[in-house]
Amino acid sequence: MRRYTLKQLDTFLEVARELSVSRAAEKLHVTQPAISMQLRQLEQAMGVPLLEQVGRRIRLTDAGADLQRIAAGAAAQLKELEDAMAARRGLKRGRLELGIVTTAKYFVPMLLVRFRKKFPDIEVELKINNRESILSLLVRNEIDLVIMGRAPDDIECSATPFAANPMGIVSAPDHPLAASRKAPLSILKDQDFVAREKGSGTRQAMERLFAKHRVRPRIVMELPSNETIKQAVMAGMGLSFLSLRTLRHELDSGHLVPLDLEDLPIVRHWYVTHLASKRLSPAVHAFKTFLIEEAGPLVDAWA
Repeated sequence: MRRYTLKQLDTFLEVARELSVSRAAEKLHVTQPAISMQLRQLEQAMGVPLLEQVGRRIRLTDAGADLQRIAAGAAAQLKELEDAMAARRGLKRGRLELGIVTTAKYFVPMLLVRFRKKFPDIEVELKINNRESILSLLVRNEIDLVIMGRAPDDIECSATPFAANPMGIVSAPDHPLAASRKAPLSILKDQDFVAREKGSGTRQAMERLFAKHRVRPRIVMELPSNETIKQAVMAGMGLSFLSLRTLRHELDSGHLVPLDLEDLPIVRHWYVTHLASKRLSPAVHAFKTFLIEEAGPLVDAWA
């Protein structure tokens, strides 16, 4: 007889993803003692330790790793069951689990507001993380759709562009290169750059651009946050390569300026992506259709 609950498994999976009770509590909107109680009851039901404390951090035991793998698969199957039943009802209601890369957070909330005005009965759970983490969730079928700047090459998925993503190089207004006009990218040689972390979509786009033009800038700092990068550039730490969608307020206020260089800005696209094998529920299909048919002009006007 099963002695554990789906709530306990959901709690464990969130802790296993975050490897932090406090962050899991924030994501689940419950208290840390409530999380600890659910974990303790689950371990008692399983009869083996699932987590262990290592200094100030926690990590999965071997049994915990097994449980995470199997429980994640079971959660995905339960979600597929719910989607299949929703499809049979033919209702534009239900639940959408949406993953977005961090750069997309500058316009996705606006899109969600517009979407929910059309479909108020569709509940959306939003997960925001770097590209690597979001792709891990996609592979494990723990999210329905992903919004990202470049579709993965090593995952069988459907990826449809829905909005432009212009990317360029920005500086503080008093930087020596700020007054350049139609300058070649070669002037970036040996310039100091504040860059996104390796593996991020923005960093990959920057590296492809520089490799194409055989430019080797000097990376003085890597940061995982667009907001921190913008502050560093405004303070005079160096230049940065960013999506212009993230810079609406700073460009309008004059705190940052885009460099006027040849071949810039480069225009990529935002994609809505899901596993090729994914059966989309009516709710998920409604959001995907909304992005493809309506999001482009909305993003252009917003950012």
